Amino acid sequence: MFFMEINERIPLNKTKIYLDTSVISYLEQDDAPEQMLITREVWETFKSGKYDIYISNVVLRELSNCKDENKRTKLLNHLSEIKYSFIDVTEKTMEFAERIIDLGILKKKSFDDCQHIAAAIVGNCDFIISWNFKHIVNIETIRGLKVLTTSEGYKDILIYSPEAFQSDKEEEND
Repeated sequence: MFFMEINERIPLNKTKIYLDTSVISYLEQDDAPEQMLITREVWETFKSGKYDIYISNVVLRELSNCKDENKRTKLLNHLSEIKYSFIDVTEKTMEFAERIIDLGILKKKSFDDCQHIAAAIVGNCDFIISWNFKHIVNIETIRGLKVLTTSEGYKDILIYSPEAFQSDKEEEND
């Protein structure tokens, strides 16, 4: 009875997910059909509104820079299929991105990736989802960010590829 009363008073918030550009890009990644299929399946979940989705102006800039006009149009159309909130890259975000570089977690040439990470952390997201295994979804980055978020007073952020958000088909069939 006491448990029920507490649950009634505490609203449960949706999980906040930051999407980096790679997730959106893989919706139309013909040269990687397996990852494209996974991304499209996960996209259906995002379309359902199960999660609060976040992107930053870095995502929009990177999508706008897509050289293939047809692909760029398709990607922006995909983005319009989901409800998302926008995280503005502010001075605070830029400072956090610089700290990622200063601590040697990533190099200056990966500054856009640092901005994605910083936007998600400063924006108080729970997860970053990315197909970028070189700079974002890798153990060294994750370990470094754990140290940085702890020392800077931010909550830990979890970093996964879209595969982690695939629905469990066996569970659905039970």
